[in-house]
Amino acid sequence: MKDQLRGCIRISAEGKELYRFINGIHGQRINCRSQKCRRDVFSAFIYRRDLAAVTRLAESNGIQLTCREYTTISSFLLRYRKRFGLLIGAVIVIASVLYFSGVVMTIEIQGNSAVSDNDIIAALDELGIRRGADISELDFHWCENELRVRVEGISWASIRRTGNRIVVEITEVVRAPEAPKMRVPCNIVSTKKAKITSFTVQDGFLMHKIGDYVREGTLLVSGVSTSSSGNIMLHHSMGSIIGVYDEQVTFSGSFTPVRTVKTGRERKERSLRLFSLNIPLYLGRNSFTDYDTETSESPLVLFGKTLPIAVEHRRFTETALTGITLTEEQLEDELNRKIFIYEKNFIGEDTKILSRSIEKSITPDGMTLTVNYSLEGDIGREKELLIKN
Repeated sequence: MKDQLRGCIRISAEGKELYRFINGIHGQRINCRSQKCRRDVFSAFIYRRDLAAVTRLAESNGIQLTCREYTTISSFLLRYRKRFGLLIGAVIVIASVLYFSGVVMTIEIQGNSAVSDNDIIAALDELGIRRGADISELDFHWCENELRVRVEGISWASIRRTGNRIVVEITEVVRAPEAPKMRVPCNIVSTKKAKITSFTVQDGFLMHKIGDYVREGTLLVSGVSTSSSGNIMLHHSMGSIIGVYDEQVTFSGSFTPVRTVKTGRERKERSLRLFSLNIPLYLGRNSFTDYDTETSESPLVLFGKTLPIAVEHRRFTETALTGITLTEEQLEDELNRKIFIYEKNFIGEDTKILSRSIEKSITPDGMTLTVNYSLEGDIGREKELLIKN
């Protein structure tokens, strides 16, 4: 280690007065190690501080001296002593390592399923455990007890530190299983004016057969029966009654709608996020009344780990309500898209579209598409039986 700090130089000397040169080195008590003399060439290791004295001896004795310095800590610092940027960077890196080793960088939650991570993170934030918090100031035992009190559903909690990472292990409350609900007696009635095409009844008594036409509200499956002894029995009717029915939906639009459009004006802002602190890197403020916002974040990564430091980019695009004019083809395309969305979202997967016809009506102000469907699907719904005590 001393050699690393002092600097070590290998010298090679040759000439007629070689032995006088060697005696001069010994006479001046210069620290000289690993000395070798072969074929009238003297080699050894000396410290950097003695190089000037050895050089003067070589010149006075007519010795040809060759020097080679080994890479040590002192030689590296001496070589780069005027490169202040490198020195400042090294200081910043060392300071960053020392700082980030003592603050919370990440919080890892383990063992939760019913309790969400967001609820636990919010409770930890109230207790002072957050990214950027000084770990030495945190009382983990107190935080464990408080976490159980503040978050419903936690029966046990453990908080421990692993470097600059906080690991929260929890055990959730084991809740007693819910008691099975009693099935309420009910009938199944029709929700549509339809023709019955098929049925499946698990409980109750079917009141109609395939091919019957029923109106809305007609009793399809009865939950009331009479036993052989004359007693009235109540059932929770269960089943699926499939029927064919008609449905009509209207979609309308204007040739001159008012839409939100982009004006072409934009504003970009950047800010430095240091833990939970946002430092603006811009001047002024957003003056747009109506706008869309796009946000992105570029975190700082050091040695493969994401630090709680990032540059946040925001782009504001101004919008305005503007009247536009649509052609007949454009408006019809928009209404057809609405029909497609309606069929995808409001006509269930279990319902079949047997046929569909579209009637188009055009006025000076707009267009209306009337869609007539012939559908096949479940037409029944449960209706509770009201019983008098």
